[in-house]
This record gives sequence, structure tokens and C-alpha cells, in this order.
Amino acid sequence: MTAGAASAAQGGRYTRTAITLHWLLAAAIVANLALGVAMHDLPISPTRLRLYNWHKWAGITILALSALRLAWRLTHSPPADAAMPAWQRTAAHAVHHALYVLFFAVPLAGWAYSSAAGFPVVLFGVLPLPDWVPVGEALAELLKLAHLLLASALAGLIALHVAAALKHHLIDRDGLLQRIGVRTRAVRR
Repeated sequence: MTAGAASAAQGGRYTRTAITLHWLLAAAIVANLALGVAMHDLPISPTRLRLYNWHKWAGITILALSALRLAWRLTHSPPADAAMPAWQRTAAHAVHHALYVLFFAVPLAGWAYSSAAGFPVVLFGVLPLPDWVPVGEALAELLKLAHLLLASALAGLIALHVAAALKHHLIDRDGLLQRIGVRTRAVRR
């Protein structure tokens, strides 16, 4: 463990790198979920095609950021668990593990859907990515549904994660948000 990681773990705060990756990934995921919803019902047009490409590019970027974040997490110890009841700690760990799974599953399902539908992913319009499932209408429909359900689960878990963070800040007033870099004013009890 690096000196910075050791001091963050002792101080109950994540490292700057972990905090940066957390917020960068959070912003990218929320923006891409919003883009996915916004573009879904658009009529076929150049605008819709452009938005779908941006959505794919963002998804691949999220996949890469997720890999980077997971690598960082596996090689750097997090700060000690915050003081909270055991059931809350268990629930927090379960939600975090599910979020990590979905960080990978959602973009991979979207990439697979695009491949099965016969629409290759060309990252930023320059780098063609390999199709890793065969083209097939039935498979494309199944993967489209999987991508939608996984993205919906991700959105739900994000909402739960945010609600829990707000509960810790507004009700418990335990300073939990400061661990992930949120500067808060002292809240009076």
C-alpha cells in the first residue's frame, strides 16, 4: 500500500485516485443512462444515429474506466468500514459488489447487442472494435432486452446508493460522504 493509500485508510477517506474514478464513472454512467433513455424513442434520423454512436462510445469508455477502477480497488485497500450497524455494512457491500458487476455487464450486453444486430462499434468513429457475437435477429432481440434490464437494474442500484448516502448525511449525520471527497458543512444535530 502506498503512503497516500495508508494515510487515507487511517483517516477513513478514500485515495484521491479512488475518489476521482468514483466521480468520473458516476458522471459517465448517469449521463449515458440519460442518453439511452432520451435516444430510445427518437425517430430514425441522422441525429438518432449520432446519439447511438455517442452512447456506444460512452459505454466502451465506461467499460474501460470500470476496469481501471476495479484494478485500483484490487490493489489499494479501502479505508476501514464506517461505524454503522452490521446489516447496513452488509447491505452496502452487497450493493457495491452488484454495482461493479453491472459496470461491466451493461456495456458488454450493449456491445453484444450491437454486434448481433449487425451494427459494429467504431470507437470515436476511428477504431473498429471486434464483433464478439454472431449476427442474428433473435439473439439481437434477446441482448437488447438484457441490456435494457441490466441498465434498469443499474439505475435502480444507483438510486439506492444515492438514497443511502443522503440518509447518512441528512439523518445519521455521520460524515460518510466526506470519505468519498464530498465537502460538507458541519450539520447540527
